[in-house]
Formats: sequence, structure tokens, C-alpha cells
Amino acid sequence: MRSNTRHTSLITRRFRSQFEPLIPPSPSSLGKPQQPKAYRRSRKWLRRLFRTSLAVVAIVMFDRYFYDESLGRSFRTFYTGLVVALDYNINFRPDPWIGDSVADLHARSARRVFNLLRENGGLYLKIGQAIAMQSAILPPEFQKMFARMFDDAPQNDWESVQKVVQEDFGRSVEEVFGVSFSGDPTKGVMERTARASASVAQVHWARLADGREVAIKIQKREIARQVGWDLWAFKVVTKLYTLWFDLPLYHLVPYISDRLMLETDFMNEAKNASKMRQLIQGEPRLRDRVYIPQVYPELSSTRVMTAEWIEGIRLWDKEGISGSWQGGWRQGSPGAGGRLLDPPAPSVAASVPTNHPNSEKLKPTRDAWRGPSGTGGLGLSLRPVMQTMVDLFSAQMFLWGLVHCDPHPGNIFIRRTPSGKPELVLIDHGLYIQMDPKFRKEYALFWRSLMTFDNATINRITKEEWGINAPDIFASATLMRPYEGGDHKTMDELRGLSKKEQRERQFEMQQKMRKGVREILANQDKFPQELIFIGRNLRIVQGNNQFLGSPVNRVKITGTWASRALAEGREGTLGERWREWGRHLVFRGVLVGTDVVFWWSKVRQWIGWGKGMDDDIEESMRKMAGSMGVELQHGVFEG
Repeated sequence: MRSNTRHTSLITRRFRSQFEPLIPPSPSSLGKPQQPKAYRRSRKWLRRLFRTSLAVVAIVMFDRYFYDESLGRSFRTFYTGLVVALDYNINFRPDPWIGDSVADLHARSARRVFNLLRENGGLYLKIGQAIAMQSAILPPEFQKMFARMFDDAPQNDWESVQKVVQEDFGRSVEEVFGVSFSGDPTKGVMERTARASASVAQVHWARLADGREVAIKIQKREIARQVGWDLWAFKVVTKLYTLWFDLPLYHLVPYISDRLMLETDFMNEAKNASKMRQLIQGEPRLRDRVYIPQVYPELSSTRVMTAEWIEGIRLWDKEGISGSWQGGWRQGSPGAGGRLLDPPAPSVAASVPTNHPNSEKLKPTRDAWRGPSGTGGLGLSLRPVMQTMVDLFSAQMFLWGLVHCDPHPGNIFIRRTPSGKPELVLIDHGLYIQMDPKFRKEYALFWRSLMTFDNATINRITKEEWGINAPDIFASATLMRPYEGGDHKTMDELRGLSKKEQRERQFEMQQKMRKGVREILANQDKFPQELIFIGRNLRIVQGNNQFLGSPVNRVKITGTWASRALAEGREGTLGERWREWGRHLVFRGVLVGTDVVFWWSKVRQWIGWGKGMDDDIEESMRKMAGSMGVELQHGVFEG
């Protein structure tokens, strides 16, 4: 009992000594005073972080308000380019480390590049459209993604439009174009809402006081500041990819960049349009079939171009072209042949002051020719429409050497003349190439040789003149169909790959194809860079023909113009010129064989076994490519 009491007393004293809430500790028990901990390194890094954040915010704000996000766009480009390159470098193999297959890699990369181009906008959309037009040779994941590149771009507000006109002309929109937004009946009228908006510019309709109805193409204000940065980023990324993937691409960049830069100079576009208008008016075979809108230089500048307004059906409206004509006997569609358009009602000018700039529609509809139900069309056959188109671009390549390189359906209008024949109207003349006369003649001879299987001439031109070491692949790419002549060296090498497991075989095929591309571009000093954009033109025209149901023998028409240009050339002696005419007559006889193929394709199309000659050609190209491990799909105009 006494032991328990002593134990309890001991515990009580121990706890009382440790917990004395009413007795403060003595100074001696606290020890010596110490300096507070400074955390100097942490403070230094916090200051650096704060200053860096301020600098980044300042740069971003400065870039946004003074450079239209040019630096940010370039940063996104470098970041995306690096991520895509690393992904391909790591995962482009039969058994990728990330994802189940190479198809997953293509899908990821296509999504990244597409998002970059759409987010940056402007000139990047032009680059995306260029990729889209060549997307048939890309993996299907890229094809599906880039088919949407032809959607309209957002338009800038009216205030931005006014600033561009003021900066270029030193006067207001009202003073430059003689229009009124206050309802003055003695002035012209202009829509402040754009009728169309593309990557670089937007188009506004106007009726001038003198009765001219015009399309005013106004460059988006941010483009002038962005274009230099965009092209610089394009050059840097291409240079890095050239070194990284061992593909000779960079030597093409200056030429491509120059063409893209010229697209932002509307005075250059006006010059191209005027030159093409003059050439067509001087060519009897095209004069009454093709129309180029007149440009008004007194109302144009580097960023503003004013041209004749065009009423017509765009090429992608197949039903509108071929639907029944309800416009009356010996009557043409509005504006056909350059006839003046009927003016809008006087009440239109009076309504302008009450309109909102972002939802203004003043132009008359002019669709009475569609009939009471509004379902009529131009009543035209698709065959002469497509014949005119192939004739036009073949003449540009082989006769004049001045080639429009963006002939997609949105840039082509169709009208009906009073005689009931189609009239093709070509707009958007910003992207042109001028062919060197020597190269133009070689290209015509190359086409004629392709049609006659003159392999010796093909090899001489491609290897000796152009420095291309894979003539059979290049010939197939030019014809847009498998070329059956030549030594088949590259093709046999591709087909001779071992029958391995499908993924390994496909990977080896694509490696061989990359080698083929290197051989095509191997001799950089000799390679004619015009071929880049000529190939684009040929591909778009083929796509147009397919879209309309392949109504014409495109290959025959193109080959005929090539041979005719050689026969009509003024170079050489009289004897040489007569020999060229003899070769042309023989060539016309050889082309009978292509007619047999064309009409056999037509018969199969009529009975439902095919879609036409160009679709049959593409199917054969697809099969050939499939044997190489490359999947071809068209889908250019699905967007």
C-alpha cells in the first residue's frame, strides 16, 4: 500500500515538472539567441521567377498588340515541329513504343499539325491547303484531317477593313470608292459584311456610283506583320527536318516562300490577272469560252484589289451547272460575256443607315433564271465545262508558260452564254508561276514522250536536264497513273522486297519510297522547282474532273496541247518545224488508243461498273501504291 502511494507521488511530481502552465521558462533555459534564417537562395529564385513571369507577360502582351501574335505563332510552330519529329524518330518502326501501329503515329501527327495550322491561321491556312491538295500521297490519317482545310476562315470586323484602306490609300473607304453609308443616293453602296473570307483576305461587294459592280478584296490587317515571321518559321522547321530525316527539301523552300510572299501582294495578283486576260483574248480557241474579270488598278493597292464582280455558279455546284435552264430562250445567266449587271433598287441605298455592319446584305440575288421553284440550273453539259478547263490550263503550261496554280472549285465560276454554251470564269490570280522557255519546251516534249512511251527521251530529259534519278516514279506522278514504260528499276526494287509480316513489310516499303523521293530531288542544281506547283495544278484539275464524273479524257487533252505547242513553236528552221508537225500528226494517231480506254471506262460507268476514266486511273494508282505499302485516297474536296 505504501509502495503504491510512493509510486503515485513520483508520477505526479514528474508530470508537474513537465507541464507547469503558470510558470514561465527562465531566460537561461532558452539558450543563446540566434539570427533568424534568411533563406537567401529561395528569395533569389523567387525574385527570378517573378521577373521572368513579368517579362513573359510583357512579351506576350507586346507580341499580341504590336505583332499580332507573330512570336507566339512561331513558338507554337517550333514546339509542334519538335514534338512531331521526336514522335516519328522514336515510333516510326514496325513495332512502335507508343501506340499500336504506325497508323496511330500518323493520326497523332496529323492532329497536331492540323491544330497548329488552324490555330495560327493566316498564311498557315495557305500552307495547309497546299498540303491538302497533295494529300493523296499522304497517309489516310492526314488525308481525312486535311480534307477540312477548305472551310471558310473567320472574317475581320469592319473597323479593321477601314484601317487597311486608310493606310494604303491615305483616304477613307467612302472617299476611295465613292460610296456612302449615310444613304446618299448620288453615291455608291458597299456591303460592310464580307461575302467571302479566306486565309489571307476577305471580299466585299460594292456598286460604284458610275454603275460598275465590283468585288473589293481586302487583305486582313494582321497578315502584313505575320507573313515574315511565318515564312521564317517555315524555313527553320524545313531546314531541321531536312537534316533530321535526310530528305533534300530545304532547297525548295526559298522558291515556295517567294511564291507565298507574292500571294500577299495584290498588285502582283492584279498584274497576273491582266496578263492572263490579255493572253486569253488573243487565243481564238479560248476567247469565247474563258473569262477573266477586269481589274481596276486605280482602286487597287498592295493590300486592296478591286475587280469586276462575277455572278455565276461555282464549280462545286454540280446540280446548279447541269440543272434545267429556266431563264428563257437565247438568254444567258447574269453577267455572261461581261454584260453589265442590273442595278439594285433605290431603296437599298436608303436602308444603309439602319443596317448593322456585321449583317449587311445589299446585293440583288439575281436568280430569276432558276425558275419559280428556285430549283433550276444553267442547263449545261459537264463535258464542255471540263473540256474548257483542261484546255485552259494546258494552254497555260505549254503555250504561254504562265500557270495558275490554285484552280480548285472555289476559284472557278461557270456561266451560261446566250448561245447556250458554258463560259468558265477564273478568279484568284495570286499564285502563278512563270516557266522558263527552255523548261516549257522540255516539259511539252516530256508529256508527248510519256504518251508515246519514248523512254529514251524521257530518260534524257529527267536525268540529264532535270537531275531526276527515278524517271518511272516521276512519270507516274505526272500522269497520275502508273507509267508502263521505262526500265522499272525503282518499281521492281519496291516490289522485290521480301514477304515479311505486314507491318515490317509496310515499314520497309515506306523506307524505299523515301529513297525514291531522295532520288527525284537528288540533283538540287538541276531540278526545276516549277514542277512543284505544276504538279499541284495537274492534281487539282484531275480532282475537278473526278468530281464532275470524269466527263473528258484529261490525259489525251493535255498531251494534245503539249504536242501542238511543239508543232506551233517558232523556234528552229522551217524544216525542223515541218518535222514537228509531222510528229504531231503521228501523235494524234497514237492518241486513238487513249480514246479506246476512255470510252471503255465510260461504258463501264454507264452500266455501274466504274466511275469514269480518272477514277479508274486513280484506282490503278492506288493498287500500285498499295504494293509499295502506301495507301492512296483522294478526298481533296470533301471539306
